[in-house]
Amino acid sequence: EFRFFIQGRRVGQGTAARQTAALRVRMLQEADRAVWTRLWTGYLTFYKTTLPETTYNTTWQRLLTPGEPMNGALCELDDGSAVGLVHYIQHRNGWDPRDSYYLQDLFTAEEARGKGVGRALIEHVYAESERNGLGKVWWLTHETNTTAQALYNKIADKPGFIQYEQKD
Repeated sequence: EFRFFIQGRRVGQGTAARQTAALRVRMLQEADRAVWTRLWTGYLTFYKTTLPETTYNTTWQRLLTPGEPMNGALCELDDGSAVGLVHYIQHRNGWDPRDSYYLQDLFTAEEARGKGVGRALIEHVYAESERNGLGKVWWLTHETNTTAQALYNKIADKPGFIQYEQKD
């Protein structure tokens, strides 16, 4: 479990006082399927895509199977409501003898944006990488996702590579 504290943030709808928000990031558990599905669907909707139910099922099983290189975590508010998710994959690296984490998916529910959820999830992956003796964490984002890039520019380097993928 990873706790992340944000000073001076407004917490919850209609809260007049400024408070300290405690965000809790924890690894996915079997009982999280419904909330994970809600957040995962929100992520896919954000990127205007859908996936078949078989892909949801396969991804979920990979995230929970010990020994799989895929990992997943949720970010929760003080009240226990899950407002963010991250998926990250451990892989070999030809540039470093240590494995790396590829941060594949990062999502914050719309109602929790601007509250530090994305940063808490990334910091969780950074901490897991350090705990496991891995190399650098890396990820991609869409060029139009300027809100996320504003955060990423504060907590990561932008090495300048351009992504290519096989044509259909």
